[in-house]
Amino acid sequence: MIRQAMGALSIAAFVTASQVSAQDTDTGAELYQHYCATCHGIDATGYGPMAGVLVIQPTDLTRLASSEGVFPTARVVARIDGRDPLVSHGSPMPVYGPYFEGQDTAMKTPDGQPILTSQPIVDLVAYLQRLQAN
Repeated sequence: MIRQAMGALSIAAFVTASQVSAQDTDTGAELYQHYCATCHGIDATGYGPMAGVLVIQPTDLTRLASSEGVFPTARVVARIDGRDPLVSHGSPMPVYGPYFEGQDTAMKTPDGQPILTSQPIVDLVAYLQRLQAN
């Protein structure tokens, strides 16, 4: 019985993950400007108007990709949705919390692994990927 239930869950996860959501970088840019630029800066380099009063300086979001150019999708999603909270934020990021919650939407990491998150996070991550310095 347990094996059948686990098999059904695996199939459901595969079906859900195979329905990867479209990414809207324009919406992601709007979300970034509204929710993130205050700390990370309009240009996402970490020099927003609040940066001067923060104990831990915001990350330069244009340099998240590794030297090989691989964007850390899973890590970024986990930071934004609160699965990997940052002490510097004083609470799970984003501090706007509920706005980024929502119905599970699937996206994939560069190596093809599915991640469930919300559509606003999918769009925001798409925008951050577009910003990566070459």
